[in-house]
Amino acid sequence: MPDFQPLPAEFAGLDQLATMVVVVGAGGECLLANAQFESVMRLSRRSVHKALLPDWFEDRQRLVDTLAGVAANQYSSSRFDALLRRAWTQDDGLPVHVIVSQLEPGEDGAARVMVELIEISQQARQDREERSLDQVQATKELTRNLAHEIKNPLGGIRGAAQLLTMELQAMPGGAELNEYTQVIVHEVDRLQSLVDRLLAPHRRAQVVGDVNIHEICERVRALVLIEHPRGLVILRDYDTSLPDFRGDREQLIQMLLNIVQNAAQALVGRIAAGDAQITLRTRVARQVTIGKQRWRLALELHVEDNGPGVPAEIRDRIFFPLVSGRDGGSGLGLTLAQTIAQQHQGMIDCESEPGLTNFRITLPLP
Repeated sequence: MPDFQPLPAEFAGLDQLATMVVVVGAGGECLLANAQFESVMRLSRRSVHKALLPDWFEDRQRLVDTLAGVAANQYSSSRFDALLRRAWTQDDGLPVHVIVSQLEPGEDGAARVMVELIEISQQARQDREERSLDQVQATKELTRNLAHEIKNPLGGIRGAAQLLTMELQAMPGGAELNEYTQVIVHEVDRLQSLVDRLLAPHRRAQVVGDVNIHEICERVRALVLIEHPRGLVILRDYDTSLPDFRGDREQLIQMLLNIVQNAAQALVGRIAAGDAQITLRTRVARQVTIGKQRWRLALELHVEDNGPGVPAEIRDRIFFPLVSGRDGGSGLGLTLAQTIAQQHQGMIDCESEPGLTNFRITLPLP
């Protein structure tokens, strides 16, 4: 794992970049790498040093030839797309755009080349996140205004139904009609409860204190396992080096509980079969952009499950109010979770396919 030892003063600014940067010799041996490269590759700076960068590429020869050409001053820079291999994952490789540029020789006169690796999906993901945040903000304002407009007449309808009940009781045979007024009262109460849930995150003032994310994970894990004592396993994969941060503990518990319960509900079939699995994974991320704001450090909490995945037709709208992929679902749990994350200057995004759904909660760290 990354140890994030400081770079030499000449290259200290590279750790502030959101892209991966490696400085190599003419033969491809790594002289140094920035923090983003360590984070993506899950390697320490010590293990990267002197390793051969082309060995991490699907087509190593292309990079070898490019490095040699740039180092020999045949051309000053070169760009191409490639697949970066990561030993810890079984995927087909990480698509990256490679930029190879000349550097001044080192103190020993040896040639040096800078290689910048830009995740091809990174820009698309940032655009998607910005678009999602704008949509969620607009939906949140609409929901609040609509909820208030609905709430105002509900009290009058309920009061009128209660008065009508009293009038009916005084009328001959009126008691038989009380069933209808009770239906009105019951439905008004149901709508009132729905409106209260829509407004809940905006009503209560935050109670901010020091929060440990793993205490929150353990609390939520215990609550969900009480509800599903058999057929469900909740695995832990924690980075214990994560620091405490400032936040509302109860709100954050509610946020995570909504997501984990949502995962458990999607796993009903696997729970019955006895092979349902949810993983809680925490990691530190560096140089993270959340809602157009840059943070030096951030916490990433992944909630992964082996369920059927989010239906494709609602995948882009799962954080919108009243959107649910489950029969009988209110469609409010993920909306409230996203609102709480935003109140902590963070966000939640989701990647899903059959057999693996990953909700990633990103919260800035001090």
